[in-house]
Amino acid sequence: MCYGQCARCIGRSLLLFAILCIVANILLYFPNGETKYASENHLSRFVWFFSGIAGGGLMIFLPAFVFMGLEEEDCCGCCGHENCGKRCAMLSSILAAVIGLAGSGYCVIVAALGLAEGPLCRGAAGSWNYTFANTDGEYLLNRSTWSQCIEPKHVVEWNVTLFSILLALGGIEFILCVIQVINGILGGICGFCNSRQQVRTCVKMSSPGPCVFRYYNAPLVSSWRKKAESNNAQSTGNYSHIIFVAKHLQHSVLLLI
Repeated sequence: MCYGQCARCIGRSLLLFAILCIVANILLYFPNGETKYASENHLSRFVWFFSGIAGGGLMIFLPAFVFMGLEEEDCCGCCGHENCGKRCAMLSSILAAVIGLAGSGYCVIVAALGLAEGPLCRGAAGSWNYTFANTDGEYLLNRSTWSQCIEPKHVVEWNVTLFSILLALGGIEFILCVIQVINGILGGICGFCNSRQQVRTCVKMSSPGPCVFRYYNAPLVSSWRKKAESNNAQSTGNYSHIIFVAKHLQHSVLLLI
């Protein structure tokens, strides 16, 4: 199993769900597309908790980008083992997944509370209050009571729909982060997928700095290595060796494409 590819798939999914959470939360501020209720502070208090923007949105961006970058992690190893860097990256992704769990969990909790309490609306008496606050969420199953909210129009449908979307998206994000925790543990223990016989060529620069590498086909790298060693014996510095390998890598990539 390719744990890096799985993490990248989870990251892309989280990124999409995070954007949807932000959009759903923003729409809660404009019942029926009107802005006056937000300026007059006639919105549900749970709308102002930013559960979709902060929790299910911004806090999910971090783990999403971390997971998407795991397969491209450019660590050339540690402690003398090339695959050690990949294992460490997978294990460290668990910390990012924990942040995602916190954000998605916050989104789910606030959305559930918003659904249970119901919207702030103007009733038949002309006052603004939480008409369904004492129904323990039973109003959700009794659509005939929704007409008690006169203003904003259809605010119950608006709040129920958007809070339900936030609840569902937050729940999916939470599940995906749990999956990545398991995936990170397995990837850290078992290492990355090597089913395509890919090897890593690490060309170290003479000056201090990160090493440079890419993934290529094993037989090609073997032939490059022999040519590089032969060329290096005739050259007087590391610079010509790097240029030689780089040119062969570029030529082979063009052939493969």
